[in-house]
Amino acid sequence: MVAMGLKDRIVAIKLELMALAVAAKDTRTPRMAKVLLLFLLAYAASPIDLIPDFIPVLGMLDEVILLPIGVWIVVGMIPPDVMEAARARAREGKLPANWIAGVVVLLLWAASIAAIAWWWTHYQDAGQAGS
Repeated sequence: MVAMGLKDRIVAIKLELMALAVAAKDTRTPRMAKVLLLFLLAYAASPIDLIPDFIPVLGMLDEVILLPIGVWIVVGMIPPDVMEAARARAREGKLPANWIAGVVVLLLWAASIAAIAWWWTHYQDAGQAGS
């Protein structure tokens, strides 16, 4: 067995993510797999990491460990014949841009930031009132 280099692994993960995006549109894909895939793709596309990249060693943990584990879990939930068809389509590279998904991800991040900002200002006001 030939060991894959880092670049090869990154390309393989990217291809698998593209195949998962195709598989998500298949009616035979279980709903739970689609929900987990939505979170996985949003996390993969997000510029915000669970562990910031500037933290030595741990900063790359999500890209190197968490993302592949998430892909592995979701792939295991999808029927093999659906994944094979999705991989074939992903290899062809004929994937339509899904602007709706991009807008949804941006809206989710905006809502999260707004909720954190509201909580922060509310918490700060409550903390100062007691002083």
